[in-house]
Amino acid sequence: MTNKEIVKQFKLASSLLELHGANPFKIRAYSSIVFVLERMEEALEEKNLEDLISLDIKKGMAEKIIEINHLGSFAELNELVETTPPGVIEMLNIKGIGAKKIKTIWKELGIETIQELLEACKANKISQLKGFGAKTEDLIIEKIEYIRSNAHKLRYADAEPFGIKLKELIEKSGVKSKVEISGQLRRCLEIVDKIQLVVGSENINEIKNILKDQKWITYEELISGPFSWKGTVNENGVPIEIKFASEENFTSQLFLHSASPDHLAFQNNLGKSLRSQAELSKWESEGKLYEANQLQFIPPEMREGFAELEQAKNKALPTLVELKDLKGILHNHSTYSDGKHSLEQMAVYCKELGYEYLGISDHSVSAFYANGLDDHRIAQQHSEIDELNKKLAPFKIFKGIESDILNDGSLDYPEDILKSFDFIVASIHSNLSMNIEKANERLIKAIENPYTTILGHPTGRLLLKREGYPIDHKAVIDACAKNNVAIEINANPWRLDLDWRWVKYAIDQNIMISINPDAHEKDGYHDMKYGLLVGRKAGLSKEMTLNALNLEAFENYLKNKLAGQK
Repeated sequence: MTNKEIVKQFKLASSLLELHGANPFKIRAYSSIVFVLERMEEALEEKNLEDLISLDIKKGMAEKIIEINHLGSFAELNELVETTPPGVIEMLNIKGIGAKKIKTIWKELGIETIQELLEACKANKISQLKGFGAKTEDLIIEKIEYIRSNAHKLRYADAEPFGIKLKELIEKSGVKSKVEISGQLRRCLEIVDKIQLVVGSENINEIKNILKDQKWITYEELISGPFSWKGTVNENGVPIEIKFASEENFTSQLFLHSASPDHLAFQNNLGKSLRSQAELSKWESEGKLYEANQLQFIPPEMREGFAELEQAKNKALPTLVELKDLKGILHNHSTYSDGKHSLEQMAVYCKELGYEYLGISDHSVSAFYANGLDDHRIAQQHSEIDELNKKLAPFKIFKGIESDILNDGSLDYPEDILKSFDFIVASIHSNLSMNIEKANERLIKAIENPYTTILGHPTGRLLLKREGYPIDHKAVIDACAKNNVAIEINANPWRLDLDWRWVKYAIDQNIMISINPDAHEKDGYHDMKYGLLVGRKAGLSKEMTLNALNLEAFENYLKNKLAGQK
């Protein structure tokens, strides 16, 4: 069991204890172990009881960790799950209502399923409960409908491993074939509702038999056909579709299943669409197909029928940014706020990965829930940064902060503190239930603050979990252009915000884009990959990527920004 999986079990136990009205001290004990384990660097999987106790884990909780590692769960959690209706446990996933409210709904109204809860809300029964109201009722309806609309969908980072697993299964089967991931995964969409592959082989039945034998997927015989295999991933119900082709038709089929309908509908000067040409002809490569239509080669992630076809027609497609182009990592957290690793650990690992600089951006003081930095700890961190910069040179740590955008649009801290930072990522973390006017007002006022360097995760969304607050993207982006503020693509797979559909507009306004992992631990740096894919979908080049600047160029950028230059 990984640390995250162990933490998940303790979180569930804490919520279920609250549901059952357990002793508050017991609930607090579980909350405390969650807090400790979330920040623990040591892997718990291989530890014995003595090892765990040496990590300041109390004996009772250490014994439960041992039990989880051996049995996959622990007795007390199993008992809690057995005595709680599955639908009530499912309610814990409804963001905005906690275990206390769910307990009231369950015990006072006898509601035990999501459907019953939805019906009760629509019948105005929930608003009659003490401590509830019409707003809570509306919120529950909204959240349930959002959850249901996203059923059997995965974030890209969660879907990609299933595609890779299928591809490797076929490649290693010994059956002669070509195989590639296609569809939404190949186009790197942020949300995936189908895992698709194209297989070119003369031995279709052999591959089908291999797929049928896999215990982690279920074959859907009724909807499959002679040239397709359809099924679902048992773990989450996400559909799988494998298209079969002869080896000579492989490229055509791969192309057809790696582009949006709008992209395929593009017509050349003779009125022939890309779809019809792919269907009626055999192609040596996708590049040859584009070449035959006087188009530049368009990478799969850009094939959305968005703006890429006009650019390709005019030979104006940019050279897309690559991971090797990125020279620094900005917007990261350490143990000074809510990170898992120390400032030095974060810096050393960043340097080991080959980057030239790190921007540390711990939470600001108003983010009390994330251990935001007060004046004293800012001074302490800046002093440590100075010492580490001597030790790690020529690698450099820049003094940053993720400053909360307060309710009135001002940044956390007075001016004398703000000017002590090298750069500031300005983000909204509180009072997220805003209308578009309020959100725009807060964002634009923060953007106009001369100390704002980068606008962080502009909509605050959490993919498949929470919709972002509504914003007028055009107005916010235009304000960034006017005030020389870069915009973040938050590379955390839960966010991927700014959405790729608006990154192109930002680039057109000559706004620098910063690909930021929002890393709260060393492994978080590897999320840069997902932000990079978002940028590439929008046509982001190295030249328009802020953290593709080398150390010297980035230092000059910050100096010019502070001097009010563009």
